[in-house]
Amino acid sequence: MTHRLLQFPSKWEWLVLNEQRPETSGLSRSSSRAAGGGIAEAGLADHAEEPASAKQASAAAMKQAYPELSGWLSDIEGNTHNQIIVSELAGGESVLQGTLMFQVSEDETDVHPLHFRVTQSMLVTLAADMRLSIRLQLDPWQDKLNRCQSAPEGFFVVLGSILETFHSGLDRFETRLGDLEQKMRLQNRTGLMNNIFERRYELLHWSHLFIPIKEIQGAAKEAFMDTLLEQEEYKRMELKLERIEALLSHYAMEIDTLLMMDDAISNFRGNDIMKTLTIFTALFMPATVIGAVWGMNFKRIPWAGEPWGFIAVCSIIVVVTMLIYWWLWHKGWTGDLLTGRRRGEIVGAGTRIDAAGADDLDLPRPLPSRSSRGSAPRGAGSASSGGARDEQDAPLPSRSSR
Repeated sequence: MTHRLLQFPSKWEWLVLNEQRPETSGLSRSSSRAAGGGIAEAGLADHAEEPASAKQASAAAMKQAYPELSGWLSDIEGNTHNQIIVSELAGGESVLQGTLMFQVSEDETDVHPLHFRVTQSMLVTLAADMRLSIRLQLDPWQDKLNRCQSAPEGFFVVLGSILETFHSGLDRFETRLGDLEQKMRLQNRTGLMNNIFERRYELLHWSHLFIPIKEIQGAAKEAFMDTLLEQEEYKRMELKLERIEALLSHYAMEIDTLLMMDDAISNFRGNDIMKTLTIFTALFMPATVIGAVWGMNFKRIPWAGEPWGFIAVCSIIVVVTMLIYWWLWHKGWTGDLLTGRRRGEIVGAGTRIDAAGADDLDLPRPLPSRSSRGSAPRGAGSASSGGARDEQDAPLPSRSSR
């Protein structure tokens, strides 16, 4: 276990603890030692791989060097789930501690725990990944840490760095969601339902990462109260969390809308199919009934021995079928089943009515836009201008009059 004690101009400290990993992933020792102005390093252990016994000895040495952290180190050992606790030390000093699962890179499976312990004057973090520590040593995070007035404010700088990956992930999610909406509008196929659920599970992933950060904000407000509420980084984090929460809510509503639209389109198409099958069944019913009656095994069947019997029966079938279709069409039950679906349409062919054809169908004209209202010529006669004014000021037709 490596440890560094970083001291900042406002007299608060950050103890950075890092567990040893089997591989250093190409990170050099010099890059991990880089630090900005105003920071003093207390110590840095070797980055070589440690056996289990050496790891335990390192943890025991850390507990001996910082006895106030022994209980916290024992509680977080092996913890790989979110946990936020607010408590008090001897003397009434508030402490915020726990574990935060955060995504380090763009890979959604690259999620690691960050163990933290925050008091008014000291921040302690323990992570098995060095990428977050290296990121915080770069601008603008280094300058933000130097300007922090307390350890809780510095901890919110760390959370702000974690949310950078969150923002980039939401941007990629928004792009994929837009592509899904475009595909659904142009070609709504049955396979899109799986894509909608994939986007829903991806949004649940980001929501699962967002909830503990939101909980940490409330817990920090409970622990440090007025001393934290007026600090810059806390206010910045509060606005950032509100923005992310609004995005998550908006994306959830979009996905729910896609699900409802897909369900409505599926129901419409299913009803259309059942309606078509019902009409076909009704149209072929005369042929079925007459064929069943004239196909009986009796000696005396009407017109069976006549040379014109077959033609007469076929004529009856055709006439009855046409009468049934005319009756269905007169009732308006055929709808637009005989009109094929055009390319680009989602549910089926619809009647497109423009302003010129509205008079023939006795439909209300569309309301004039603001630009059309102000573009009337001023030199028109009083009768024409008065008629146009009366037409614009006429009340809209009610549902009953429609």
